This record gives sequence, structure tokens and C-alpha cells, in this order.
Amino acid sequence: MSKIFNSPSKYIQGPNELAKLGTYVAPLGKKALVINTPSGVKRVGDKVAGSFEGVDAEAVYEDFNGECSEGEVNRLVEVARANGCDVVVGIGGGKTLDTAKATAYYLGVPVVICPTIASSDAPCSALSVLYTDDGQFDRYLFLPANPNIVLMDTTVIAASPVRLTVSGMGDALATYFEAQATHDADGDTCAGGKGGLAALSLARLCYDTLMEDGVKAKVALEAGALTPAVEHVIEANTLLSGIGFESSGLAAAHAIHNGLTLLPECHGMYHGEKVAFGTLAQLVLADADMDQLEEVLGFCIEVGLPVTLEELGVEEVTREKIMPVAEAACAPGDTMGNMPFDVTPDMVADAILGADALGHYYLD
Repeated sequence: MSKIFNSPSKYIQGPNELAKLGTYVAPLGKKALVINTPSGVKRVGDKVAGSFEGVDAEAVYEDFNGECSEGEVNRLVEVARANGCDVVVGIGGGKTLDTAKATAYYLGVPVVICPTIASSDAPCSALSVLYTDDGQFDRYLFLPANPNIVLMDTTVIAASPVRLTVSGMGDALATYFEAQATHDADGDTCAGGKGGLAALSLARLCYDTLMEDGVKAKVALEAGALTPAVEHVIEANTLLSGIGFESSGLAAAHAIHNGLTLLPECHGMYHGEKVAFGTLAQLVLADADMDQLEEVLGFCIEVGLPVTLEELGVEEVTREKIMPVAEAACAPGDTMGNMPFDVTPDMVADAILGADALGHYYLD
């Protein structure tokens, strides 16, 4: 099968880049549907509105309702059609951005993605993760093209809650391990083919960047500083992880994340926090060596990512409670099949319980 490498047409990162948004939108369309949350409008609304002054494009603003569901996408498609919008702009976090990508896809128009946080690897991908209206994983919507532009305003991102960037590190943490597992299994990637050397190398660079700059970035963000380490981690969380997962493949870590969405106790946790625990479970499932486990556990503990089910909000951990999670993780349409060996729900349940026990051991 062919090796396929996907990426956004243009990736832009730097301080105050949202102040230039209108300039970047104008070559793509004349009227933009700008999707943002009410809290996002308070944070960056004036900067966005100012960017459209004096450019050959106008903006129609619409609030995001909070869940990337089929119903919300359909609603925004109708808003765009009613207003004659010929480009979509998504501003905010992962679910807002996935909704913007899906909306643009159904409209057949370009899309500009503007994360205000660096909490996941969603922005660069040709993929939207759809959920039910009550927050359970529904399905992956694979898109025919990556975003036309991904624009990262690092001034805005550095001012966001530190926990969100740390969550992005959790999502990025899985990238290399899932990429390597898919490569070893000769599995299929989200790009529709096999992974090549370029994407696998970027996945490895993502991991190395986290190990080198993750703690430094967290400390700087807590001090309100936009340092080179912060810039590096934003790029790792977004571009390196985005290309790395899409063009190299997902495996157990994200499948386990999807299973964890069945537990109501986990709904208050961020995507990357659940993926970080899923990464530990994947390493246990694959019988990773102790040096690797200790490096990942140590990193998670140092930056504040969960290493136990208790830290994810799960009370009274039992095998009976975990089995539905394991069964969902092994569903035929999920990515557990990209592990380089046959996996059963019992094996996944054991890996989750083993990872939880290991996390408690290192915390205690």
C-alpha cells in the first residue's frame, strides 16, 4: 500500500498572530463564518475583529455550543449557508476546531484553524472526532484535506490555563509510541495508507521535545513567561503530534481514551489527560522495559499528568467497571488493531489495572 504524508497547507506560529487573521483569510474567501465560544470571544474577540479591518473579507460570528456532535455541525452548516459564507474559521479548543473542520467539509469551503490553547493534536489533522450530545465518543470523521491554514498565536496560548498546555503534552506523549506500534504492525494510518519515515521521525521528535522542554515550559507558563521552551512545546503539541499521529497512526493509547469516555467520572478530564494514562496502559500492554516506563511515569508526575484511575476521577476501581472500557477500546472500528500483536479485552483490562497499580506505586 502507498505511504501517505498529510499536513496543513500552511502552519503559522508566533506572538500576536491572531491580529493578522483577516489578512490570512482574505485570499481564501470574502465572508468567513467565525466560530468561537463566548469565553473565547472575551479573550480574543477584539483582536479578531480588528484583524478584519481594512481587508477584503468580512466576518460572521457564531457561538459554538460546546460539543462536537453531528447536530452542532449541521446547525453551523445552516448558519453558514444562510449568511453566504465561503470560508470557515474555528477559534478555540479541540472540539471547536473539529467542529469548524467538519462544518467546512460539508460546505465544501476552505477552513482556517486558530487554537487558543495547545491542549491537543487536533488542529493540523484531516480528522474530526465526533461525540454524542452527552459527551461520549461517537466516531471519527475522516476529511479529504487538512486545514488550509493553522494559525497559532503563542501570546494567547501562553496566557491560557497551564493545565491545558500540560494536557496537550499528554496527547503528544502518545504520538511516538502509537506511531512506532503502527509501524511495527504495518498498520494503516489516519492518512489512508501506511506511514513513512518522515512522519515517524516527526513523531520521535515530538517525544524528544517533550522530554527536553516539557518541564521547562510548564515552569515558564506558571511564571507567565513565553520562553523558547514554551514555543517548542506548543509546536510539539500541535504540529509535530498532529502530523505524527495522522501520518504514522494511532494505536492502543487513543483506543483506551475512547473507552474511558464511557465512564461518567472521566468526563471532567481533558482529552490529553486521558490519553496520557492510555499511553501508560499501552506501554504496560506492550511489556515496555522499565527504563521506558520510568521515563514516561516520571515525566507525567513532574508535569502533573494523571498516572492513576483515581487521578482521572474513577472511584472504586474494579475489573467489572474496567471491562466495558476495555471492550470499547477493542471495538472493530477503533485503533487497537494497530498494535503489533493480537489484543483481547481481557488483555486491555489487565493493562489498565496494571498501569493504575504502577502509577500508585510511583506516587506512593
